[in-house]
Amino acid sequence: MSTSRNPQRLVVLVSGSGTNLQALIDACADPAYGAVVVAVGADRDDILALERAEAAGIPTFVKKVGQFTSRDNWDHAVADTVAAFEPDLVVLAGFMKLVGEDFLGRFAGRTVNTHPALSPSFPGMHGPADALTYGVKVTGATLFVVDGGVDTGPIVAQTVVPVEDDDDIDSLHERIKVAERAMLVENVGRMAREGFTITDRKVRFGA
Repeated sequence: MSTSRNPQRLVVLVSGSGTNLQALIDACADPAYGAVVVAVGADRDDILALERAEAAGIPTFVKKVGQFTSRDNWDHAVADTVAAFEPDLVVLAGFMKLVGEDFLGRFAGRTVNTHPALSPSFPGMHGPADALTYGVKVTGATLFVVDGGVDTGPIVAQTVVPVEDDDDIDSLHERIKVAERAMLVENVGRMAREGFTITDRKVRFGA
């Protein structure tokens, strides 16, 4: 369950261009949104997402897996750095690394991620391509609370995107990303303002 501190503190982890991050930064500019991005972390240098954070005056940090002697040590370092910013929620916004046991042990139940498919269908790295190959008529995006599996955590929200006859992977994924962004912003805001509980995999808003 989230805390009642207001505004809620968000740490956002990124790996790429940061369009979801930018959407969150823009939403947080409105005090009524109920959250503020207090730090942005990445697993690589020289990405647009870090530039977006710096332009907004948000502290940033980079922890590359290759800088550490093991994946566990990297996970511990990321967890330590995130913890120093005292987040209420951690948002994985296009973060292309799986966090490990140490991280989840400290931020269990308050780390969220998105997946470009309607979970539990098509988990993993190729959700839009897998949906096209399977021939589904609708796909979409899922916001979920991160657990130890791959795209398996309790579902916060889902949004549906029709599959058009002339779609290729890029066109479908682009429409999914637009819907995913709106879903992320809306529901992170609700989590911040209303609180949430998780019981038997069911995520409900309201403390």
